[in-house]
Amino acid sequence: MPLRFLLKPVIRVGALRVIGATGKVQEFRGTAGPEVTIRLHDRLTPFKIFLNPGLHTGEAYMSGALTVEQGTVRDLIDLYTRNLESVPPRFLDRLYRSLRLASRAFQQYNPVPLARQHAAHHYDLSGALYDLFLDEDRQYSCAYFLNEDENLDQAQTNKKHHLAAKLRIKPGMKVLDIGSGWGGLGLYLAETCGADVTGITLSKEQHRVSNERAKQAGLADRVRFHLRDYREEEGSYDRIVSVGMFEHVGTHYYRSFFEKVNGLLTEDGLALLHSIGRKGPPSATNPWIRKYIFPGGYSPALSEVFSEVEKTGLWVTDLEILRLHYAETLKRWYGRFQANRERAAAIYDERFCRMWEFYLAGSEAAFRHQGHMVFQMQLTRRQEAVPLTRDYMTDWEHAQRGFRKTAA
Repeated sequence: MPLRFLLKPVIRVGALRVIGATGKVQEFRGTAGPEVTIRLHDRLTPFKIFLNPGLHTGEAYMSGALTVEQGTVRDLIDLYTRNLESVPPRFLDRLYRSLRLASRAFQQYNPVPLARQHAAHHYDLSGALYDLFLDEDRQYSCAYFLNEDENLDQAQTNKKHHLAAKLRIKPGMKVLDIGSGWGGLGLYLAETCGADVTGITLSKEQHRVSNERAKQAGLADRVRFHLRDYREEEGSYDRIVSVGMFEHVGTHYYRSFFEKVNGLLTEDGLALLHSIGRKGPPSATNPWIRKYIFPGGYSPALSEVFSEVEKTGLWVTDLEILRLHYAETLKRWYGRFQANRERAAAIYDERFCRMWEFYLAGSEAAFRHQGHMVFQMQLTRRQEAVPLTRDYMTDWEHAQRGFRKTAA
């Protein structure tokens, strides 16, 4: 079985048993650890996975050609990726990575019409689906956990507190939310900080829902959402925030993104960018994720972001790295989706459910074992636009949680 050449060097902790289409069992065992058993239902699947595991493992799981007999798909992905951390990539893996890097210009070609199509592919799915696994406010980005036991709704509220603390919004300030989702952050900034908010999104479904929410909350006079690309936005804003949207910009558009932010900010304005990133050098998007989940998407290396910011004259006045917060978020999303799996299958079908759980489990593993993280980057046009120290962030955030910071 060709998988022997793939798996034998990898599995050093735990055990993975593979039952082939003929019933033959192969076991790959390291030191004591988690154990998973999978079954492959046809003779071609092992060869396809050996040649390109990043693409064909997910496809085999989606089609039912690979099933998990002991454990879950989350257990399978976790076992493989935690072992993969210490194993040098194969020649084939290095070759595929080189080819993906060479083709990034094509993969991330993202003019406005295509950006709309990419957004619709993921964000215009049934709203009922997102209600199955997101929090009540439909925050579809990394939550902020004060401890690992915190529930998802509280952690997403913490995230909004955390962002608002860095934005330093005063009542009446004009705020632009680039990639405004279902409107939760914009409504929060209006209600909590007294902001006048404009949100822009490329998703027709998000646009519809967010404006309905603003109307129902009695905030339509201070919060409005437009179906608009960031490149089409005009005007002047005291604050700009973008959460979970930068991953869809594309590397060749980073400079135009930051130039647009610079042009939209007032002289004393402040912008906050919340995005998935990677701790290593520039790379390319996993082929399965790019094909089925986020076409045109990419999580940048910090070096790619800084190199473009510095060409615009903007100051990076603060940078925070959130390491495991998204892993904990995805763990909860996966658990909620599994608890509502039958309802998800009724909305779509079994193949969709397998795709979605592979996506959630694989994304969690990327943050636990494969160098993904979230960064929050604060940007200003003038270095005097924010106080000398970060105390203003923690003071405001603590006040929102209902207690004051005690003196040391």
